[in-house]
Amino acid sequence: MIIKAVSPAEGEFKDNEFLFPVRVYYEDTDAGGIVYYANYLKFAERARTEFIRALGVRQQEGLEAEDRAGFVVRHCEMDFLLPAVLDDELVVATRITEIRGAAMTMRQEIRRGDQLLVETEVQVVYLTFKNKRPSRIPKELVAKMEQYL
Repeated sequence: MIIKAVSPAEGEFKDNEFLFPVRVYYEDTDAGGIVYYANYLKFAERARTEFIRALGVRQQEGLEAEDRAGFVVRHCEMDFLLPAVLDDELVVATRITEIRGAAMTMRQEIRRGDQLLVETEVQVVYLTFKNKRPSRIPKELVAKMEQYL
C-alpha cells in the first residue's frame, strides 16, 4: 500500500491579510448545533500560528532556546455576529494593525463566504518565559511582519 503524504491546512497571504481555512466539525458545535463560542478562539489561534509559520518562523526554536521566548495573548475582544454550523467552510483573515516594542495587535475576522461571523482584536506580547517579562520582538521578526502592516 502506498501512503501519500498529506499536509495540514495552510493559509495564504492576500494583500495585507493572511487567510487560513477552517472547516467546522461536529466536535466544534454545542447542543444547539452551532459553533461553541470558545472554539472561535481556537480557530483564531491556529490562524495566528500559521501566519507566523508562513513568515518562515519556527516558533518551536524560540521555545527550545536557552532564553525561551514567544508570544502570549494579553488582551482579546470578540464580537459574535452570526453563527457557524457543522460542515461550514470558514476563513480566518488575520492582519497586523500595530507593532510596538514587545507588543503586536492583530485584527481577525472569521468569515463564511462573504458573511462576517466573528470580529476579533487580539494583542499579543513577546514574553521571555524564564522571568515572565515582556521582551522586544526580535528585529528579524518585526521586519518580516512589517510588510503586512
